[in-house]
Amino acid sequence: MNGLPPDLVDLLRAAPAAYFATVMPDGSPQLTQVWVDTDGRHVVVNTVQGHQKARNIARDPRVALNIADPARPSKYWFVRGVVTEVTTEGAAAHIDELAVRYTGAPYQWYGGRDQVRLKVSIRVDSVHAMG
Repeated sequence: MNGLPPDLVDLLRAAPAAYFATVMPDGSPQLTQVWVDTDGRHVVVNTVQGHQKARNIARDPRVALNIADPARPSKYWFVRGVVTEVTTEGAAAHIDELAVRYTGAPYQWYGGRDQVRLKVSIRVDSVHAMG
């Protein structure tokens, strides 16, 4: 795939409900609600080092996301892709940006400020819109 559809980019830069699926060691799916973002080419999520989804993508980078339009909940995007980068660089600032977008306030560091944040970039291999 070469780039994301413009409507999806706009939605990712808003504050949509998003669900992130990774693969557990036994092959079963693991699903987590996440805040999402984009750099224009990739879907970007933020997580904590050591959390289950971080362990899952380190072992198997295949992922899927369901991203719902808050203005029209019956309209959603289904995205499949591969994690191409996981970095700590800029990840703490990124979670603050996402928190402001989603909650209107800086991130509350629910697990404590000693958490190591990870910024996860996902190359989109397929995308479908419904609704």
